[in-house]
Amino acid sequence: MELQRVSQALDSYIHLSTFPVAVKMVSSTSEIPEKVKRPKRDLGVPMPVCQGIALVRRYGWSMAMGPEDMLCPVGAVTLGFLPAKAKFLNGSFNIPFWNQGVRAKIFRDMPRLEQERYTHLVAAPLNRADFEPQVIIIYGNPAQISRLIQAATHETGKPIVSSSIGALACSEEITRPILTDRCQFIIAGGGDRVIAQTQDHELSFAMPISKAAAIVEGLEATHKAGMRYPTASFLTFKAGFPPAFSELMDYLRQDRSMRC
Repeated sequence: MELQRVSQALDSYIHLSTFPVAVKMVSSTSEIPEKVKRPKRDLGVPMPVCQGIALVRRYGWSMAMGPEDMLCPVGAVTLGFLPAKAKFLNGSFNIPFWNQGVRAKIFRDMPRLEQERYTHLVAAPLNRADFEPQVIIIYGNPAQISRLIQAATHETGKPIVSSSIGALACSEEITRPILTDRCQFIIAGGGDRVIAQTQDHELSFAMPISKAAAIVEGLEATHKAGMRYPTASFLTFKAGFPPAFSELMDYLRQDRSMRC
């Protein structure tokens, strides 16, 4: 499906406040588009993956991030840029801030792309992407993300099943959809809120590109059926008021009734 059609559908039916983000993992520097910013080279700083995604969705920049740009060990490992060494997998370091046994389980279960299969992550606003993305990431409020879930389940009736520990958003937004080819909704936490400044009202939805056509069709169909954003309120009802309101209305109508 053409990316412009996906972008237009999101604009028409979801009314997002930040850009949807097209993401692709590339296997060589030759696949990196020319007009992109690279954190270490162009901004002089490394950064976590979530911060790079935030620059795309909030500033409209196109970004490329490789091993040299990684600041967060979670992003570096989940994307396969660095190896999951023994002390990473056994939770020896105090990241994330659970006890060591829990950390070890979290990291053992974290989805990971094949080590060194890819050299860089490339991300761009969906309506400006000049590459075929593997995943589209969308941030919105619960009502907006609900519309995407409705669209995704419209054809099959199967629920979107997601997992969250309140951290490691990059692994759920990028790695898991690539590995499973399934949509995810993600409750952000940790670095995504502290560093990437995801707001309290925001969560995200990640769709593999293979699901884009079905979601666009689902948005169109459910919109026609009456599922809308902004959510339509039911307003054609008689409101309940305290008795004093009725008493006052009766008083105001008294002379009018006598004249009639």
